[in-house]
Order: sequence, then C-alpha cells, then structure tokens
Amino acid sequence: MSDFHVCSLIVYVVAEQLESIKKTIESLPGAEVPIFGESGKLVVVLEGEQQNNIVGHFDLIKQLPGVLDTTLVYHQMEEQSELKEA
Repeated sequence: MSDFHVCSLIVYVVAEQLESIKKTIESLPGAEVPIFGESGKLVVVLEGEQQNNIVGHFDLIKQLPGVLDTTLVYHQMEEQSELKEA
C-alpha cells in the first residue's frame, strides 16, 4: 500500500523572473501553479506518491535563482486504499 501526498506552497519570486520560474516549477512532475500574481507571488501545489519526491521538489524550488522565499502552507497524506474507496 502506498501513500499519496498533496501540499501547497507560497513562493515569492523576483517579479521580473516570474514567468521563467513558473515554467520551471510546472515542468516538475506533479507540480502546478494554479494562482500567481504579477508582483511575484505564486501558489504552488505538489502532488505525488512519495514524500521524498515532494520534499525534493520543495528544496529544488527554494534553490531556484530568483526565488526569495518559500513557505509550506498545507500538507496532507492519504493511503491509496482510502482514496480508491472515496
């Protein structure tokens, strides 16, 4: 039985680099940027079956050039069997 993880982040970036950072984040498997503001604030959703992948993506995003700050807002883990029953 495997787990499924969902988390959301607030990512603050240099406004002039918003589009390139957004594209880089969205190229990560299981990553989405559903909301962003031209001032450089992004909401990022990460989904995946392994917590290590989520943590790896979080660490990678923090290290991107132009990223000023990254804050974890929400994290939820469900067992796959619970998701199939729902």
